[in-house]
Amino acid sequence: MKKLLEYLVTSIVEHPEAVVIEENEEEGQINLNIQVHQDDVKIVIGKQGQTIKALRELVKIKAIKERKKVTVNLLNQ
Repeated sequence: MKKLLEYLVTSIVEHPEAVVIEENEEEGQINLNIQVHQDDVKIVIGKQGQTIKALRELVKIKAIKERKKVTVNLLNQ
């Protein structure tokens, strides 16, 4: 799931080298934390949050196929 999210985020941002995705697993729940360049935050969030919602849904679909629970968070720097 981390690779999928990393591929999607690096494809849409202007500074793909600044994308950092941390994966933590706690009590059966996978937490994916995204850090991007300050200029790319608006791109990842999208208009009215549509882009981040779409990213979360795509990762959630993959998690369901693997019978896991996942949350995606955007961390601003």
